[in-house]
Amino acid sequence: MSTTTRAAVVESGGAPFTLSEVVLDEPGPHEAIVRMVATGLCHTDLGVAGGGLPFPLPGVLGHEGAGVVEAIGSAVTGVAPGDHVVLSFTSCGGCANCRDGHPAYCATWLPLNLIGGRRADGTSTISRDGEPLGGHFFGQSSFAERALVDERSLVKVDPDVPLDSIAPLGCGVQTGVGAVWNVLEPGAGSTVVVLGAGAVGLSAVMAAALTPATKVIAVDKVAERLELSLELGATHTVNAGEVEDITAALMELTGGQGANGIVETTGSVFVLRKGVDALAARGTLVIVGAPPFGTEVSLDVNGMLGGKRVVGLTLGDTETQTDIPVLVDLVKSGKLPLDRLISRYKFEDIDQAVADMGGGKAIKPVLMF
Repeated sequence: MSTTTRAAVVESGGAPFTLSEVVLDEPGPHEAIVRMVATGLCHTDLGVAGGGLPFPLPGVLGHEGAGVVEAIGSAVTGVAPGDHVVLSFTSCGGCANCRDGHPAYCATWLPLNLIGGRRADGTSTISRDGEPLGGHFFGQSSFAERALVDERSLVKVDPDVPLDSIAPLGCGVQTGVGAVWNVLEPGAGSTVVVLGAGAVGLSAVMAAALTPATKVIAVDKVAERLELSLELGATHTVNAGEVEDITAALMELTGGQGANGIVETTGSVFVLRKGVDALAARGTLVIVGAPPFGTEVSLDVNGMLGGKRVVGLTLGDTETQTDIPVLVDLVKSGKLPLDRLISRYKFEDIDQAVADMGGGKAIKPVLMF
């Protein structure tokens, strides 16, 4: 049976969110209906809403959902009605990367999550006045009071942890944490640099503080965010608006050796190049920030011959069923103080949340239902 609910619809690229009554399709065998409690607002949502990605509009976005399962399809086994869940990306489960424990590199990741707007079989999950809308965003489209969710997007979590405090785990936080834990894997005495102190960057700072790295350097132009990074585990900061050269500042802080690991979250190719130049021999830079499709960056080839690596990353290369419950436990214990990043808004105030995020007033807006 279909479900009528209220959703924030983007009518066209660059248009504001409009609250509208929509209809969710009946859950398929591997889908569930989730009553949303909270959902994070991410720069990827804003990029699609602004028309920067080829997602079909009008449509319903949202991909950091958290809520309570209300109904499940006939073949769903991992969750039951009443379970608390965090919603994350979906994947096919059958390709080589999915079978190898790397679902963020699923062979069908782009159409299933970011640009398809429909199920893998081409059917629509959301309609309005009988007309299909773009949906199935990251297998969830959670900017709605209820969401039709892919089973592989569902992660059962501890019901004692408030859902609004862990909704951002579905994308931004796991991305920053995974960049450090799954790619850089800092050793004892190493130096980690995080370029950009937004939600992803500060998540990387918190993750680095839980490793044997002895220097964790945050770089940003906003003094308040740099101060927050120190409270969350950074040992040093660089204000990019006050130094002549980011690379020189990082080399000075590392005694001329460079950084062992760098997480680039800004999406700026200028900043990316500065980071690569600040790597130590055999150091690794992880590209997390995503500029517009087709963007290129130039590198000093001879400068790379010291064993430097530049690695692209999607969603922290996490295996969500294993990693997200661990992050929930860390939030519960206070070791991952995610609440320091969150600003809460009523669902009806989504456009204010967008404005505050775009203006730098909110690091991680979370919409409350």
